[in-house]
Amino acid sequence: MPPDLQSIVDEIVAAMATEEARGKVATYIPGLATVSPAHFGMAVVSADGSVALGGDAELPFSTQSVSKVFALTMALGKVGDQLWARVGREPSGNAFNSIVQLEAEQGIPRNPFINAGAIVVADVNLAGHQPREAIGELLRFIRFLADDEDIHVDEVIARSETETGFRNIALANYMRAFGNIHHPVERVTGVYFHQCAIAMSCLQLARAGRYLMLDGLLPDAGRVISARRARRINALMLTCGHYDASGDFAFRIGMPGKSGVGGGILAVVPGKASIAVWSPGLNASGNSQLGTKALEHFARLTGWSVFSSRD
Repeated sequence: MPPDLQSIVDEIVAAMATEEARGKVATYIPGLATVSPAHFGMAVVSADGSVALGGDAELPFSTQSVSKVFALTMALGKVGDQLWARVGREPSGNAFNSIVQLEAEQGIPRNPFINAGAIVVADVNLAGHQPREAIGELLRFIRFLADDEDIHVDEVIARSETETGFRNIALANYMRAFGNIHHPVERVTGVYFHQCAIAMSCLQLARAGRYLMLDGLLPDAGRVISARRARRINALMLTCGHYDASGDFAFRIGMPGKSGVGGGILAVVPGKASIAVWSPGLNASGNSQLGTKALEHFARLTGWSVFSSRD
């Protein structure tokens, strides 16, 4: 018998409301520093189209690095497996904004979900476009996936990113020196900063992730990507989606997932559900403190995991 997802979400929301250790918001981006850690939202969209919501599930937040999933999907649609000559597919083992590995590995980022890798992806998506056009294309793609025209770029957050993103600019310049960034750095980082500033609610995010739950298909819209590509993106989310805490996330939760320093996490149970959680307080690895706990509760209550055969 399938689990009662709304009852499970209600139970998790109630449990998260009693948590005192809620993590710390990302103060190094001024636009995120004022967001209250009291927020918690959760949305689950199942394979049959049913929706379970709880808490602040319909309140928009800054998706930050969760947007890298959609940017990667778009870049693979443009250049296919040629992307892997410029970006690796291995866990980094270092912080998401580390520059250490780039020198040893000749300007090739470990994977597309650390900042350096996502900047290369932004460079790919910029080809043939002005920065505003490239962001518009990504925004249209995400709106199509979520079937929601209200998704937008938070210009206040984008400005915060642009004014304080010195390390990301340094990463881009460093890769440019190795020939792995092909466009002017200010244009590439402009795309990247605006991409990270895309605002979505848990409901919008869970709906946008449905194609990864359904082998690349989107209900009522047909095939977005091949089943093979969906499987590979899910594999990267499982192994690299939580930076240097990806192994711990797989151990505790067992689902492909991608986090962002805005406090959001997109998780996928192939064939079963697309899940989004949001709580802005972060743990020491830069992942949502309560979001991670909520997903651990969800995995326990449903028995859903890529490592489990339980229905």
